[in-house]
Amino acid sequence: MVGRIPVMDVSPVVDLGRQSAKATVGEPMPVRATVFREGHDQLAAEVVAIDPAGVRRPPVRMWPEGEEPNRYLAHVTPDVEGEWTFEVHSWSDAIATWQHDAGIKIPAGVDVELMFTEARLLLERVAAGTGPDALDSGEAALVKGAAAAAEDASRPVGARLAALQDPALAAVLLAHPLRELLTTTGPFRFRADRTRALFGSWYEFFPRSEGATEDPKTGKVTSGTFRTAAKRLDAVAAMGFDVLYLPPIHPIGEVNRKGPNNTLTPGPDDPGSPWAIGSKDGGHDAIHPELGTFEDFDAFVARARELGLEVALDLALQAAPDHPWVTTHPQFFTTRADGTIAYAENPPKKYQDIYPINFDNDPAGICREVLRVVKLWMSHGVRIFRVDNPHTKPLAFWEWLLAEVRRTDPDVLFLSEAFTKPAMMHGLGAVGYHQSYTYFTWRTGKREIEDYLREVSTESDHLMRPNFFVNTPDILHAYLQYGGPAAFKVRAALAATGSPSWGVYAGYELFEHVAVKPGSEEYLDSEKFQIRVRDWEAREAEGTTLTPYLTRLNEIRRQHPALQLLRNITIHSSDDDNVLVFSKRHVLPDGTDDVVISVINLDPHGTRETMVHLDMPALGLDWHDSFVAHDEITGADWSWSAHDYVRLDPGWEPAHIISVRRTR
Repeated sequence: MVGRIPVMDVSPVVDLGRQSAKATVGEPMPVRATVFREGHDQLAAEVVAIDPAGVRRPPVRMWPEGEEPNRYLAHVTPDVEGEWTFEVHSWSDAIATWQHDAGIKIPAGVDVELMFTEARLLLERVAAGTGPDALDSGEAALVKGAAAAAEDASRPVGARLAALQDPALAAVLLAHPLRELLTTTGPFRFRADRTRALFGSWYEFFPRSEGATEDPKTGKVTSGTFRTAAKRLDAVAAMGFDVLYLPPIHPIGEVNRKGPNNTLTPGPDDPGSPWAIGSKDGGHDAIHPELGTFEDFDAFVARARELGLEVALDLALQAAPDHPWVTTHPQFFTTRADGTIAYAENPPKKYQDIYPINFDNDPAGICREVLRVVKLWMSHGVRIFRVDNPHTKPLAFWEWLLAEVRRTDPDVLFLSEAFTKPAMMHGLGAVGYHQSYTYFTWRTGKREIEDYLREVSTESDHLMRPNFFVNTPDILHAYLQYGGPAAFKVRAALAATGSPSWGVYAGYELFEHVAVKPGSEEYLDSEKFQIRVRDWEAREAEGTTLTPYLTRLNEIRRQHPALQLLRNITIHSSDDDNVLVFSKRHVLPDGTDDVVISVINLDPHGTRETMVHLDMPALGLDWHDSFVAHDEITGADWSWSAHDYVRLDPGWEPAHIISVRRTR
């Protein structure tokens, strides 16, 4: 039902209010609404947030946004985790109406004394406020003095009006409004998650490759273990990563096992794909014998925690043909007309080593079993799950599972690995996924990157939080295959500054870039199907890695709160179609600004010289201001203003990551 002062088109609202909008502790969440009324009297609006304990927080005033006078905006910043709600309050603003009318009538000599009388009556109502609207002694004295000036007909009209237009008085009246015809719209739901749901640097490695050895005579490779992989944790932490993601660590099926490069002819020593889960050694609740024991895993997680790393574990709901479920729960799968169980397909790809789960055969049984598995790994210290192909499972299942986990362990986070249609990606976020893989990998041109940054930060932000992975074991984009070392820097700088969460798959810092064949995004000798033996120490000693650059990017991210947020991006312009410019700004608790500007040459093969054009108000500056631009990568300083020359040589540094040090 429409209220007395109508409020419409409120956002963020997810699924008509049936789901909660995305929010994070410490992250300003924009609340927008269309507010209007009949006639010419002024109106006002505010947002009132109600925290998980049911406490109503102080209202936040809404202001017109942009060129649309009836579209109002305010930011609400939750400070505790949990389910929140917000209301939009709208009212007839008698004070603003008087200020508008008096500014026209009194100088024109129209209804002068009547306007002053109305001012005195309004001020008396403000002075009589109680509770949250009560004035302190200083405010009361200011209001009383203004009321006396309005009533004093012996004073010049201009002086009386000036007393009523005093900025200090205006500030008091703004803080203590008279809410006539108050209308409440809502409540609307949003959920505030812990900070890691929004901000974090992810690193992925295969435990079986870390510490693996190869016999120089026979070529036989011996798998790494949790104990050897733990030795790599120090290097990962030193690069500034926050989350270590492990592909599946369970026993790998032997039936239809894949060989190197996804072949169907494995040798006796080929390890198979970790995503072909299950064998005689167990299923999703077991650890591959070559990796170690649960005791070894617990020690690995504990060591990671000591170094400030959270361990994320892959949750891949599928089974190898020899998974125990095939015998104990055959109803979990699809039986074809010839009596065989259907294996996974994504035409033209075939996965003969994997049986997908049919969630329509025994939904209750599948739900119980999956929740048991998830709870098991949670009990071993896993508080983040990266979920493989969630878009191939029913949305209703995920809504149930994530709600069950949140009910007892609200700190546990889920990352959706779904490269699929936007409706499903958004739907997974709406029902509870905390983060999502994105189309970032395939956005390489300036215009499409600009559009995508706008999309994830302002259009889909209430539904899903992006995680910009620069590469994955499945995705080696042509840009990296043919762009040389500069391409790796470009994509890392773009991901690390464009999204509060970003990720790197091991080998990126070694510039691994060879595809299995032209036109493919699969790595040659993919680690999905074989163990990779990397000599990290030798490459670091040679100085031929991207490690220092990745480390510096993560240092910059930790030093600048603006880069830890999603919804604060502004796209600027340049005269070159290969030079991308965007900024992030955050107002700190002390009132100062943290501003970071990214200027990136997207052409990894050629030097670009151009002018960049900055939206100075978006940086918290006036159009005529200048400032010291500090390059966080090289340490150089320049004097910048609204229009600046840049030269970006990919052979040296393809990107400026600039902090606004001070204004002049």
